[in-house]
Amino acid sequence: MLNFETRIGPDLGAHAPRYPQNGVPDWYRDAKLGFFVHWGLYSVPAWAVQHGEGVNIPAEDAYAWHQYAEWYGNTVRIAGSPTWERHQRVYGAGTSYEDLAELWDASAFDADAFVDELVGAGARYIIPTTKHHEGFCLWGTGTTGFNAVARGPRRDLIREFHDATRRAGARFGVYYSGALDWHVSDFPPIESDTDLFRFRRNDEHFSRYSASQLDELIERFSPDVLWNDIEWPDGGKGDDPFAVAALLKRYFESVPDGVVNDRWGVPYHGFLTREYRDIPDILDQPWESTRGLGYSFGFNQAEDARHSLSGDELIRMLVDVVSKNGNLLINVGPAADGSIPELQLAAMRMMGSWLRQNGDAVYGTRPWIRFGEPLAPVRYTSSAAGVHVHAMDPAGGEVTLPPELAGRDVRWADGSRARVATGVSGVSILEIPDALRGDAVAVATAS
Repeated sequence: MLNFETRIGPDLGAHAPRYPQNGVPDWYRDAKLGFFVHWGLYSVPAWAVQHGEGVNIPAEDAYAWHQYAEWYGNTVRIAGSPTWERHQRVYGAGTSYEDLAELWDASAFDADAFVDELVGAGARYIIPTTKHHEGFCLWGTGTTGFNAVARGPRRDLIREFHDATRRAGARFGVYYSGALDWHVSDFPPIESDTDLFRFRRNDEHFSRYSASQLDELIERFSPDVLWNDIEWPDGGKGDDPFAVAALLKRYFESVPDGVVNDRWGVPYHGFLTREYRDIPDILDQPWESTRGLGYSFGFNQAEDARHSLSGDELIRMLVDVVSKNGNLLINVGPAADGSIPELQLAAMRMMGSWLRQNGDAVYGTRPWIRFGEPLAPVRYTSSAAGVHVHAMDPAGGEVTLPPELAGRDVRWADGSRARVATGVSGVSILEIPDALRGDAVAVATAS
């Protein structure tokens, strides 16, 4: 996956604008866990080719066999692709992707119940997709009739998400596809990473259109996070009032403790993003790991438990990311009707249960002097309470610790106490209580 913070063109020389210099606020660094919600027209077919163990797709076919269900609007336009073939069978020749708007029934969506599930799973911030690359807006925008109030659900879904999130006491953010909008473009389908940046509009008209939409979202919802995707049209990177620099200035004036990500294609960013990637060590800058519970962000009905993170795997991923100075933005992909599939709910609820017992070792923490040990399944976080030891394989019965923790008194999450002992070979050993050996991760705090 791309590192978007390195894409900062074009070079405007003396005409380059001045960007705000807001950093990453403490509330965001303390939050540690957010939820993406990918929901759109792609949730109607809710389908992509299965990926995973044993599936080998040639690099040149990666976009025709895209793992992301939310890319359905692109893959369906690649003639002969599995998505194209299935679309003909299910919807019939002549049914366009945009025709799916008339099939979108969101009648099962209860924003308060939905958000309660996310907050119950441990979310401190929630970021729904307001407009994905398909161009369908999920709020009552005045910029286009291609929106969820005028068509399909006939509801302002972002307003409902916003109000429910605020009522639940969580932070609210918005995802917005800045430079890709297939609804207002006439390019061929994207079939390579090069096409990703070639087949998009960079003209002033589209730049104004994007800025108007994002200005609407800022004015109506005062989002705590602006999560932009796939950069911004180049025609909107100058010193114009509709360009990124001016837009971000207006945003921070409206939301002083707001934060942005790194996917704007300009020399300024907030936190870094890493998508479906394992990060090997602590990153100095605040960053965010994001992925779906399966191989897709949008719901893919072709996936089952073999393709989706279990609750234990999700908890371990959260701990690993936090130990390396990151936040985890895990995605839930609802069905078209607005319900959360049971497979996703099971993993989410398990993480929420674990966090209710171990959250003090996650929320508000910072990395320790290292994230873990090379040969031991252990991760560390730190806070005013001490060093939090996360045993990633508690069934093993003990964990090997560094000399800095030798002889320390520790308190386990179940309230039991112990001392880090020195083993026969001089290494420090901490025995895990029997009651915690069945946990996904067992947590002790060394004071």
